[in-house]
Amino acid sequence: MSKTESMVRVSLAYVVALGVATAWLLWGPDTEWLWLDALVADVLATVVVFVASRIHHNSSFYDAYWSVLPPYLAVFWVVASDAAGDGLRTALVLAVVWLWAVRLTANWVIGFPGLHHEDWRYPMLREQAGRLELVVDFLAIHLIPTFQVFLGTVPVYVAVALPGRDAGWLDAVALVVGVGAVLLELIADGQMRRFVAERQPGQAMDRGLWGWSRHPNYFGEISFWVSLALFGIAASPGDWWWLVLGAVAMVALFLGASIPMMEKRSLERRPSYQDVIDRVPMLVPRPPRRRAAS
Repeated sequence: MSKTESMVRVSLAYVVALGVATAWLLWGPDTEWLWLDALVADVLATVVVFVASRIHHNSSFYDAYWSVLPPYLAVFWVVASDAAGDGLRTALVLAVVWLWAVRLTANWVIGFPGLHHEDWRYPMLREQAGRLELVVDFLAIHLIPTFQVFLGTVPVYVAVALPGRDAGWLDAVALVVGVGAVLLELIADGQMRRFVAERQPGQAMDRGLWGWSRHPNYFGEISFWVSLALFGIAASPGDWWWLVLGAVAMVALFLGASIPMMEKRSLERRPSYQDVIDRVPMLVPRPPRRRAAS
């Protein structure tokens, strides 16, 4: 299947998914809480994407949903709440969320070869599950990530849909962190694409930002979710203790699953990657250690 046909199929699945979500929000039972209405709609959309994944035998159908969901939720909360939050903060939050979403979705489009390709982690998880592969496919690959992204987006709800403090210095910090995160990811992904196009067999990436962090793209992603948490805290400082939960969950995801899996695979495919591990910090960028003298 060509990339164009694959993109059309994925796009149609997302149109149907978001159409189902919107229909629920417009005509479904009202829970009296906008955050819960959005969560139910989100789960329904995830089920649609999951069905499309099963029909096409490819769980990578879900991949772009990660970046499609937050802007959809943000706009819904602004509209449904009649923009109850501070106007300036709302504009800043929407700008950061949409900037992040457009960049991440564009990066997926650029790197997506077509539905003949599936993220290598998904078949591995299904094979390990054995007879429970259907359950693991739905829960681990689709539903749990949906809950994680939703949890990370909850501060947006607090920032744009609820009355809160006027915009101030913490919003400015959140803006700088959010825009900086997007720029960091943009540069890191561009450097990786150029490296992949030019690399020699077995060569490990340690150029540019990747020479200061083994996973600068993940650091940028975590920073984005921290930015959303900061916007929520700026609106409601007393709720800081639970507004950070989404960002903490993202840190746990990358440190506990994504990074270990990527590092193990890199070592298996490129033994020279051990030298990168020895010299370059895992996540937070800093100057690399010098190579040991031979």
